[in-house]
Amino acid sequence: MFVEVLFWVFAAVLVIAALGVVVARNPVHSALWLVFAFFTSACIWLLLEAEFLAIVLVLVYVGAVMVLFLFVVMMLDIKIELARAQFVRYALVGALVAGIVLGEIYAVVKVRALGLPTFAAPVSHPANYSNTQELAKVLYTDYVFPFELAAVILLVAIVAAIVLTLRRREGIKVQDVGKQVAARAKDRLVMVKMDPEKKS
Repeated sequence: MFVEVLFWVFAAVLVIAALGVVVARNPVHSALWLVFAFFTSACIWLLLEAEFLAIVLVLVYVGAVMVLFLFVVMMLDIKIELARAQFVRYALVGALVAGIVLGEIYAVVKVRALGLPTFAAPVSHPANYSNTQELAKVLYTDYVFPFELAAVILLVAIVAAIVLTLRRREGIKVQDVGKQVAARAKDRLVMVKMDPEKKS
């Protein structure tokens, strides 16, 4: 019973935080509301006994992605009036998407009343249960090939992003690694012989 109360409290706070992301006039405030939404989502993950996913959500999204978002937002010159005009411009599309999402939420909450098939609640695990260990077992045994494939795809995406954003500009000294590796000591030092001169 207490867990259900906590779930509804966190769910209400999460909805309020999500509304704050959309409604806030200042982009920095929107980013901070999004950080609050991530923290609340992590609390819900903890209630579901998914500790690893909750910690990853906080460390990766709050600790890395949102800090990057904040830096980008603070460095960009965002015109508030233009953002407000675009908010009014896309209000109809936003209302349509919000209506669809609310309908899906209603279907999930009222699933028993609608007669749809339901699943049993997850069984509580003992105190020595490790969510991280169980996730690692599944990830590195049953799904090791998709995991490695995803890692290779991400590596290719990183390299492709670096290559696509690399710009060659004129008038800038760049290093030629091939010439540096092929350099020899005798080519770097030139001995010059000249007769001694006397001061008159």
